Amino acid sequence: MNKLIVSSIFCILTLNSMAQQKIVQTAGRDQLGEFAPEFARLNDDILFGEVWSRNDLLSLRDRSLVTLTALISQGMTDSSLTYHLQTARQNGISRTEISEIITHIAFYAGWPKAWAAFRLAKDVWADDTPATDAKAAFQRTMIFPIGEPNTAYSRYFTGNSYLARISDTQVPFANVTFEPRCRNNWHIHKATKGGGQMLVGVAGRGWYQEEGKPAQEILPGTVIHIPANVKHWHGAAADSWFAHLAFEIAGENTSNEWLEPVTDEEYNQLQP
Repeated sequence: MNKLIVSSIFCILTLNSMAQQKIVQTAGRDQLGEFAPEFARLNDDILFGEVWSRNDLLSLRDRSLVTLTALISQGMTDSSLTYHLQTARQNGISRTEISEIITHIAFYAGWPKAWAAFRLAKDVWADDTPATDAKAAFQRTMIFPIGEPNTAYSRYFTGNSYLARISDTQVPFANVTFEPRCRNNWHIHKATKGGGQMLVGVAGRGWYQEEGKPAQEILPGTVIHIPANVKHWHGAAADSWFAHLAFEIAGENTSNEWLEPVTDEEYNQLQP
C-alpha cells in the first residue's frame, strides 16, 4: 500500500466525518403534539432538524456551548438545561471544560445563575473522572473514534489501549489508541510470502522499535512499514496519548506471534 492510497483513505474519511449529521428530535411532538402541533413541528423539524443539523457551519459542540450560555444567562434551571447539559456531554464537552465554561459565564451572567447550573452539571458529569476528561480531550484531536477497551488483547499490552475497527472490506484496518506509556509486547507478524503490517500515525506521539535498532518516533502522518518476520513493538510516549491506524498486509500463511513485554527499563531508555 503506497502513500497515495493512504492519502485517499484519509481524504474519504475526513469528508465523511464532515458530512452533516441529521439531528432527530421528537420531544415537541411527544409532549405538545396534540396541544400545540405547530410549535411541536417547529421545535422538532426546524430548530433541531434544520438549525442544529447545520454542523457544516457550526459543530454540535459549538452549538452546545452557545445554547448553554444562553440558557444559563437567562437563569433557566429546568429540564431544558439538564437536557442541553447532557447533550453537551455527548458532544464532547468534558467535566473539566463544563466547570470552566460555567465559571466564565458566572462573571457575565451572575453568580447565583452559575451556582444553579453547577448543581445540575454535577449530576450530568457525576461518573466522569480526570482520566475520562483526558480521553475525551484526545478524541477531539482526531477524526477516527477511540473505540472500546482492547480487552481481547489486553494480556499483550502494558497499560490501557482501545480498538476501533474502521474497515473490514477491501482494505481492512483499525484505529488503535494507547494511553500514555501504554505499549504492546514484542511481537512478530509471520508470513511465508508477503505479510507484515503498516502503521499510520493519527494523533499524539508514539514509538516504534525493531529489535536491535533505535526506536522511531511516530507523529500524525508518520508511516511505518513493518516487514514480515521482524520482531518489534509500538506504543505511546510517556507524556502523550497516541493513536495509529494499523493495516494488516495480505500474505501467505500469516500469523501473529506475541512475545515478552517491553520492560520499564527498556521503555525508560527512550528519549522524552
